[in-house]
Amino acid sequence: MKILFDPSPRTTKEIFSDQHRDAFFAGHDVVEVDPMARAGVYERHLPQTEVLISQQPMGRDRLDLAPHLRAIFNVETNFLPNIDYETCFARGIHVLTPASVFAVPVAEIGLGMALSLARNIHGAHSDFVAGQEAYGLEGNGQAELLSHSRIGFVGFGDLGRALHALLRPFAATIRVYDPWLPDDYLRRQGVLPATLDAVLGDSRVVFVVASVTSENTHLFDRKTLAKMPDGAMLVLLSRAALADFDALAHEAGSGRLRIATDVFPQEPVSPDDPIRRVPGMLFSAHRAGALTSALEQIGALVLEDLSQIARGLPPVSCRRAERETVGLLRSKPIDVT
Repeated sequence: MKILFDPSPRTTKEIFSDQHRDAFFAGHDVVEVDPMARAGVYERHLPQTEVLISQQPMGRDRLDLAPHLRAIFNVETNFLPNIDYETCFARGIHVLTPASVFAVPVAEIGLGMALSLARNIHGAHSDFVAGQEAYGLEGNGQAELLSHSRIGFVGFGDLGRALHALLRPFAATIRVYDPWLPDDYLRRQGVLPATLDAVLGDSRVVFVVASVTSENTHLFDRKTLAKMPDGAMLVLLSRAALADFDALAHEAGSGRLRIATDVFPQEPVSPDDPIRRVPGMLFSAHRAGALTSALEQIGALVLEDLSQIARGLPPVSCRRAERETVGLLRSKPIDVT
């Protein structure tokens, strides 16, 4: 197959192990695109291209230049609003992303954050370094167990399912709010379908693991957060646009809620951003999924689905854009890994 390969802002080295990189270039007719010299490259090569690996705009004008195009892979791992999806659907062009590679790494750091919030691991460490540690029961003023607790999820996609698997040994009651999934499907996964109010009001820990859409931007504002009980915990793992960060800072700074986040509205965060000085918040610098092992899985999943497509079979390893939902997604392109 002829492949037009333009993975920027990812790099070839980042998304392929040595073995998979060799297999990719040896097994396909690959045209690499220099990000500094894109002008004319797409127009020149699209007429023969069967697979495009790129995050660049693909409107109707470019799609019309590609009569043999069978698939577009976004290895930045978001479905961006720069593709004419309806034309792709009409022509049977798969639009794919290997975003699932980040589910387990992000789930693991999310579990770690929840444990640290529940047992104040990060705070106890800081107190010890400062010579202000409290021993035994005195050092567990707000501490509580995740075991047999009440846990809530907002969203239940790849990340939610990976996190649920990690939480099974804790024997917690897990309620899920996900308006895109049927109740019986959630029950088969071993979780309880619930309204957003029930998830917020009945949970000691709430994991925010939903994709950001046109329907849930700033879902977690002051009004929503007020529904959580005093001392409850919120772990924001998916996208910063789901939360009003002024509201998060207010609730954490007052001591009413314990909050952890791996994502921020603007990254890198400014050194003088007041969020850095908010007590009661646990921070991670958007590093939850950024592991070499996870990034190299991007190339592995792409190779698997390239094999499927070459055999005339549907892709199975990457997530496909769906007609009913892709237009609602509001993913922000990555700036840093």
